[in-house]
Amino acid sequence: MTTIPTTSPAPDARAAQEPSGPRRMGERLRNGLGLIGPRHGRHGLSVQQLDALALPIGDDGVVAGVDAEGQPAVLGINRPTPYDVVLIGGLWTAQVLALRSAATGARVAVETGRPQAWMQMVHAMGGGQNGLSVYEVGRVPPQGASAGTPVLVVRDCGMRPPRGRVVSGPWQSVLTLLPYLSPVAPRLLRQARLAGIQRVSPDEAAELGRTMGLSRTEVESLPGLPDGVTLWCTDRDRQYVMTQPTDAEIGLLGTPRRMD
Repeated sequence: MTTIPTTSPAPDARAAQEPSGPRRMGERLRNGLGLIGPRHGRHGLSVQQLDALALPIGDDGVVAGVDAEGQPAVLGINRPTPYDVVLIGGLWTAQVLALRSAATGARVAVETGRPQAWMQMVHAMGGGQNGLSVYEVGRVPPQGASAGTPVLVVRDCGMRPPRGRVVSGPWQSVLTLLPYLSPVAPRLLRQARLAGIQRVSPDEAAELGRTMGLSRTEVESLPGLPDGVTLWCTDRDRQYVMTQPTDAEIGLLGTPRRMD
């Protein structure tokens, strides 16, 4: 490798070539370097200290409402693994979750026997071209879900939904809405990773308590849950969540309600 020799000017010559302070600052500004800020010591951590470093980053997902402490409750619907959700509750809550899922960038496919109940949402979102489409029962086509375009399939098929053609998969979650506890509910609840329960009758609450292993306090609370409140359950966790609609959601869907 050939090294090109360089020569440095003599001290006096170098001093003559260097601009004065104001001129040097002007050149720095013209070159985009900005002003010289204060000098601070560097911040560093040893390898042993890294385990103690925590960043205030919350869960990613759809805000379902607020918990008992008033903190946002987030449902991680968009996942790289199959995810099934069962909601025993009202159409209003399912529609709010569908709207908010679409707002996160997911495509929402609604399988329903009452398409008229969803048409207002479709029109409000641009006629099905902006993230929400409605299909008859058994007519949902493959959605082509991916990490860039996650999908939520909402099954609003009544008390006895048939087995769906489109099932949960990578980046494709399925939310099944049941208006009441039905004979197929135990099977769906066993398959679900997440279950939401809104106000039900005392008999239904007792049956859910046996099926899901709810505590006595939780069972007794279910018949008296206010509109918009859901008890979300996983295998290990229980959380009461109140869904608080935005002004836009109230204008489109009305106020929270259990009955449709």
